[in-house]
Amino acid sequence: MTHTISLEINRRILSIELGKMAKQADGSAIVRYGDTIMFVSATSRREPKEDKDFLPLTIDYRENTYAAGKIPGGFFKREGRPSEREILVARLIDRPVRPLFPEGYFNDTQVVALLLSADLENEPDTLGIIGASAALYFSDIPFTKPIGAVKVGLINDQYVINPTAKELEQSPLNLLVVGTEDGVCMLEAGAKEVDEEKMHGAIAAALDPIRQIIELQKEHYRAMGITKRAFSPKIPDPAKLAEVEAKIGPSLLVAFQTHGKKASETAVTDIRKALIESIPEEDKNGRAEAKAIFERIEEKLARKLILEQGVRVDGRTFDEIRPISAEVGLLPRTHGSALFTRGETQCLATVTLGTPEDVQRIDGLGEETHKRFMLHYNFPSFSVGEVGFLRGPGRREIGHGALAEKSILQAMPDEEKFPYTVRIVSDIMESNGSSSMATVCGGILSLMDAGVPLTMIVAGIAIGLVEEGDRHAVLTDIAGLEDHFGDMDFKVAGTERGITAVQMDLKIHALSLDLIREALAKARIARLQVLEKMKAVIAAPRPDISPYAPHIYTMFVSPEKVGEVIGPSGKVIKRIVAATKAKIDIDETGKITIASTDMAAAEKAKQMISEITAEAEVGRTYTGKVVRIEEYGAFVEILPNLVGLMHVSEIAHQRTASVRDVLSIGQTINVKVLNVEEGGKIKLSMKALIENPNPEGGSSAPEGGYNRDRDSRYKRPHGGGGGRGGDHRKNRY
Repeated sequence: MTHTISLEINRRILSIELGKMAKQADGSAIVRYGDTIMFVSATSRREPKEDKDFLPLTIDYRENTYAAGKIPGGFFKREGRPSEREILVARLIDRPVRPLFPEGYFNDTQVVALLLSADLENEPDTLGIIGASAALYFSDIPFTKPIGAVKVGLINDQYVINPTAKELEQSPLNLLVVGTEDGVCMLEAGAKEVDEEKMHGAIAAALDPIRQIIELQKEHYRAMGITKRAFSPKIPDPAKLAEVEAKIGPSLLVAFQTHGKKASETAVTDIRKALIESIPEEDKNGRAEAKAIFERIEEKLARKLILEQGVRVDGRTFDEIRPISAEVGLLPRTHGSALFTRGETQCLATVTLGTPEDVQRIDGLGEETHKRFMLHYNFPSFSVGEVGFLRGPGRREIGHGALAEKSILQAMPDEEKFPYTVRIVSDIMESNGSSSMATVCGGILSLMDAGVPLTMIVAGIAIGLVEEGDRHAVLTDIAGLEDHFGDMDFKVAGTERGITAVQMDLKIHALSLDLIREALAKARIARLQVLEKMKAVIAAPRPDISPYAPHIYTMFVSPEKVGEVIGPSGKVIKRIVAATKAKIDIDETGKITIASTDMAAAEKAKQMISEITAEAEVGRTYTGKVVRIEEYGAFVEILPNLVGLMHVSEIAHQRTASVRDVLSIGQTINVKVLNVEEGGKIKLSMKALIENPNPEGGSSAPEGGYNRDRDSRYKRPHGGGGGRGGDHRKNRY
């Protein structure tokens, strides 16, 4: 039996249909908004695996290209491994859902979201989150807290719920808010220097429609009478917990506050090892229980230290930032480099400048697009003192890189001002919390070192939270242990004027608007301090780019001249490339981009193209070559492939009986442009450059004079340029 529930949000109907597809899954839902339709299923094993002491939750999201009426590109013509966008949307679904499972539920669980229809106006990510909530909630899986999700835009200084894709293009804010009935549980935003008050207002504006979505699910849930499956959470015995805490608690507190992450971790590991080894090796259950007890005590004491004693594990005050140091220009052959260190988190950021040919082409659901700014984040195992394989980026690395890229994107100059493709690589050399925000700081420093003319300087900081009952502590610049045992990871990037990106994840069910305001305020204060440290190292972008980077020149020619630059079968442009070794990008609109690490070669290519596309200027004198002689005059090439007619009467002041008596093929002469007629016909003269010896007498033209119909003047033909394909907008050589 199918059930459909619906709600109007911003003049469009959000509907959730249950029980229509995938009836063998534990739960499924079809969510529709406009013509965007998402299918989501939820399945969970009945029994946990014995060796699991965590929730093995897998979220998969796929964008089927048929959803937008497209056939996949490539050789195989079918969807392959998930794209970066699919991974990022899967993470958006995972982050608010994971903390809402009950404590001790360790059964393998999978949520699969499939985009079935895309109208390219209504974003699918919020539908995936709502669909995951419905699929889990309307099943027997013990997931009992439904969630809602909306996007918020800022258009004409007014908050708009679920703006369309076109509206988001005009909005300085793209904010995703996810919440439970108790408050906000996840945030994700990109912004153009939106101040904290407007950001807080946007979050508040999202709460009412989120609560409507949640209440819609709860009403239908009550009517359906669903019974959740029973499970027995693995919770340590309270008596044993108290006994072990009394035994190891004091030494564990000392270990926490040991100076240095490695030293502290070693001290904690020794205590843990001694506790587990005190139990006979054959008692596997006892050892597993001891491990669980130790982790509970570890978390309890770390939080107690903060809330009751007002002390952080590394001795800092709640608002104190770890020591910051930075260096730029340390790698001589990269186009830009920076080493940013905050406490025991260290980022090596490098910048590479490329040509327009180096852009990343993205064949998504809509029209093919391209990216000219990319940030790639790497987290090698040595950064945390571990041994591991160096493989391709995982979901975490893709997510952290995307956040840092979003944070810096608003600072990038327009393509017209800086026509380079820019790639930042962040290699995390050391990590003890907030490496993504270190990437933002290191990335900005390396861009300034590379001479990229940034429109703003951006820094990032992570804010944490420890909350129990009516007590809470908001922590600035959280370290790894505070992130692990705390309740919140609230990353905020921005400038002196406002925010460029936000990402908030919780381990508790929800956060109040008051705590969000407090966290945003602390993030701003800390961000300004970090910006001061960064500007002390390099205050502004360098005036020039690296000598090892390609120098790019942009020139514009008449669109009618593009074919002449390319030439038949691309012969002309290939000749220029062969002579200069420059990369040349030609747009059919007439924009030509020349790139070369050799400035002289780039100038030569520019000159060669200028000669080909040059227009004759009336009144200007040219040195030309006679290329053809007729009875009525001579044709003179004044520029490469630019030929004008000099009538016999314009050779000399006196009468010229025969052109061949004065001129010969291949002869070099000086001529003046008298006129350029409509259609490009050029009229030349030699006598205009010669003083008239008989100003009173004048001169006479040959008998019959010049006949316009008979003596057609030669102009350079406008070729189609054999190197240009029918609908291709650009040609690269």
